[in-house]
Amino acid sequence: MADIAGNVAYGTETLEVLSEAENFNRWMYRTIRPYCNGKILEIGSGIGNISQFFIQDGAEITLSDFDRSYLPRLQQRFEHQPNFKGIHRIDLSDTELEKNHPELIGTFDTVFALNVLEHIEDHELALQNAHKLLRQGGKVVILVPAFQFLFNGFDEQLRHFRRYTATSLRQHLEDAGFIVTNSTYFNFIAILGWFFSGHILRKRIIPSGQMRFYDAMVPVWKMLDYITSGFAGISVIQTGRKR
Repeated sequence: MADIAGNVAYGTETLEVLSEAENFNRWMYRTIRPYCNGKILEIGSGIGNISQFFIQDGAEITLSDFDRSYLPRLQQRFEHQPNFKGIHRIDLSDTELEKNHPELIGTFDTVFALNVLEHIEDHELALQNAHKLLRQGGKVVILVPAFQFLFNGFDEQLRHFRRYTATSLRQHLEDAGFIVTNSTYFNFIAILGWFFSGHILRKRIIPSGQMRFYDAMVPVWKMLDYITSGFAGISVIQTGRKR
C-alpha cells in the first residue's frame, strides 16, 4: 500500500510540474485538437492540464480518471462551465465496463487518452474498452511514450509498463478494431532531456527548473518537430476510427 501511495504522489508531483508548462500543454492540445470533435471523453484527466484548453475552447467534454483523488479537484475546477458534461471514475482495463458504465457505452464521438495506456498492464483490453465507449465511426486519439530504449527511472517511478513505436501502437489499435487514420511522433527535443536526466543523472522526477527552460523554448521545439515528426519523438500519437 505504501508503494502504491508513493507512486500516486510521484504522479501528482509530475502533473504539478507539468501544470506550470503552459506552452507545452497548449502545444500538445493543439496537436490533438483537430482530431477531437463532437461529444468528447477524456480518459485520465489528472488535474486538468489538457482539459482546461478543451473547456476554454467550448468543446462538449466529459472528464474521467481512475484515481479518485483527482475527481473532486476536477469537479471544483470546471463545474461552472456549461460545456463541462460531468466526470466519471473509469478504469479502462475494467473487465465489466459495460456492466459498470452502461450509460457511457456507444456514447462518444471522440475518446482521447494522453499518457494513459502505458500505465495499464492489459493495454489490449483498455483499447477494446475505448472502442466500446465510441459511437460507430467515432475516433480514438492515443498519445504514449515512444521507444523502449528510453525506458528509465522516470518510467519506473510513474509505473509505466512499456514504451511504444508507431508500428507497435498501430498494431494494438488495429487489433482492438480501429482503422488508424493518423500517426505522428511528437516532441523530439525531449528525448535528449529524458535520456540525460533519466539515464545519466538517474533522476526519478522531472526537474522543475529544467521544465521551465524547456517550456520557454517551445516555439523552437515545435519548428524542430516539423522535421522529425515522421521518425522520432518522445511520444507517438495515433488516431483510430471505430470500424
